[in-house]
Amino acid sequence: MTVTIGLLHPGSMGSAFGAQLCARGHIVLWCPDGRSDATRSRAEQAGLEPEALPELVSRSDVLLSLCPPAAAEETAAQVAELGKGGAGTIYVEANAVSPSRVQRIADRLAPIPVIDAAVVGSPPVGGKYPTLYLSGPSKQADRIADLFAGTDVRPHVLGDSIGKASALKLAYSSYQKVSRVLAAVAYGAAETYGVADELLEIAAKRTRSYLVETDYIPKTAARAWRWGPELEDAAALLADAGLPDSLMHAAAATLARWDDNRDQRLDVAGALEALRAQGNLDSPS
Repeated sequence: MTVTIGLLHPGSMGSAFGAQLCARGHIVLWCPDGRSDATRSRAEQAGLEPEALPELVSRSDVLLSLCPPAAAEETAAQVAELGKGGAGTIYVEANAVSPSRVQRIADRLAPIPVIDAAVVGSPPVGGKYPTLYLSGPSKQADRIADLFAGTDVRPHVLGDSIGKASALKLAYSSYQKVSRVLAAVAYGAAETYGVADELLEIAAKRTRSYLVETDYIPKTAARAWRWGPELEDAAALLADAGLPDSLMHAAAATLARWDDNRDQRLDVAGALEALRAQGNLDSPS
């Protein structure tokens, strides 16, 4: 069955998603008003059909929001002002935003059903297969999953609670993106002092991500009392090299929350509970 999808908006990820849907025989609409020549070119290459926003909203069975995260709520508000679409329309909030923001969007668009979605991976071009995580009302989530059947986008339904998909995305990206920033400043510091090759040699000996080794969480808690001061010295190293030192200070401040757990044998749950407890103590009353 042909489905009409309103795409908000065809950036590199959105246009690739749109092309996948068009290849399955669906109609994908986009709004060219105020968009750049680069966006127009992407939309044309993907086979998307231009339409004014009011008509796009009214015609669409599915509204797929893939825009810069900062514009997610404004985009939803524009849809709400236009009447939220036709009968049976599903709004898919697929931006990297917090669960609380997704809930605000769902409240703004009620009674239209909102599916919380998150894309993990690169755009589906050149043999790449991103996963589209979905959470929200099961009937509508399954409809969106079926929409991508046979495409290079791999849907995965997490459950019927809004917020799960966005929480997973931000939990993952918080590690992936910050770790890349840390890699940049670490390499910059080593390069400043002429030991970049040696740094890469050390790093090459490790092949796994700490993100999959959760047993390191309690070990980190137990060692935080001496790792914190070490990172403060690392901050000084970065400052001397003319590099930003704020991430090191922030990491040291996080480790300081485990000061009361010096050399303790904790499990993962206990280490996280201690971290949360100190966070509550830090919060203003």
